Amino acid sequence: MADTTIGSGITVDGEITGDDPVVVEGTVQGIIDTEDTVTVAEEGLVEADIESEDVEVHGRIEGTIRAGERAELAPDSRMLGDIIAPRIHIADGANFKGHIDMDLGGE
Repeated sequence: MADTTIGSGITVDGEITGDDPVVVEGTVQGIIDTEDTVTVAEEGLVEADIESEDVEVHGRIEGTIRAGERAELAPDSRMLGDIIAPRIHIADGANFKGHIDMDLGGE
């Protein structure tokens, strides 16, 4: 199955929904809601809320991440917003400002 890729020269202003993986190399403003993985590439900018099973951030995010399984901020990533996920990994060198809620699904 191929990923849906928002290319480096593309800006999406609105809502992205679906069941497939999404890779953001450009800019997304609005909402990303997918049942699979959302990856924000090094050059990617997301000014949106993300709801997904897994979220991997290598670029920049301003918004809230709600991950069903895990959220990961890679080295040199930048995030301004909140993370809600049962598993969270913030790598050494990542820049994060916000709140963390390790939601255990109502437990």
